[in-house]
Amino acid sequence: MATLAQWVEGARPRTLPTAVSPVIAGTGAAIGYGVVNPGHAVLALLVAVALVVGVNYANDYSDGIRGTDDERVGPLRLVGSRLAAPTTVRLAAFVCFAVAGLAGLTLVSLSAQWWLIAVGAVCVAGAWFYTGGPRPYGYAGFGELAVFVFFGPVAVLGTVVTQSGPPGPLAVVTSIAIGMLTCAVLVANNLRDIPTDEAVGKRTLAVLLGDRDTRRLYVALVVAPFAFSLLAGLRSWPMLLGLLAIPLAAIPARTVLGGATGRELIAVLARTSLLLLAWSVLTGVGLAVGRFV
Repeated sequence: MATLAQWVEGARPRTLPTAVSPVIAGTGAAIGYGVVNPGHAVLALLVAVALVVGVNYANDYSDGIRGTDDERVGPLRLVGSRLAAPTTVRLAAFVCFAVAGLAGLTLVSLSAQWWLIAVGAVCVAGAWFYTGGPRPYGYAGFGELAVFVFFGPVAVLGTVVTQSGPPGPLAVVTSIAIGMLTCAVLVANNLRDIPTDEAVGKRTLAVLLGDRDTRRLYVALVVAPFAFSLLAGLRSWPMLLGLLAIPLAAIPARTVLGGATGRELIAVLARTSLLLLAWSVLTGVGLAVGRFV
């Protein structure tokens, strides 16, 4: 039976910046537009965190019953390690999805953005069918696209819409950059798992591209957001604050280009998550103070 500490590790807390970052940036944009609602921001954060934990448990369950995690280099998996029953891990995923759904419905009712119910339903379905179901799209190379959409434009702009209404160009640019950095987190994960994923027939984008091109993709994804910072800075100079995160991109990019493999890439994943969080906080500040300069 898994301990509480193992359940926490199975939730993969290192991935939580992918949930927190879009809400921080979206709230910064709402402040910049002069209308912000802290209660709505907290609900958006609850939705995002519950979805991320839920998808992590769902992946643990689905990969575990397929045998994908039987030989794993990365963080602990509850089902693959035989620490928890598959049905229990699946239940944990569904509980998280239910929490996300209830928080989302509350947020929709308070903001009167009823069309977001459909968006939320798609998000939950995307979380489950990433590795679940008879034909998981994460096994066909579409995981990065889904992560970009759900944790970039959907999460950032959804946070803005539920607080201050239609987003402006700077929020849109920010959402694209956050989607790219979130993709970089997944790419680092899948780069590490290329050998084991190939062995079990899991055709992630990293498997399809191969080792060399996956490394190039990773670097492009962590560098491009700084170009967006420069571009947005032409319209509002506080957006240049995002450039302060450049030092955090240097080490993981150098490690990936240097040919790191296996456990060496676990640190890259953690550093990429930190880069995502730092860039989002700095850019969120830039969005918030932009209206005052």
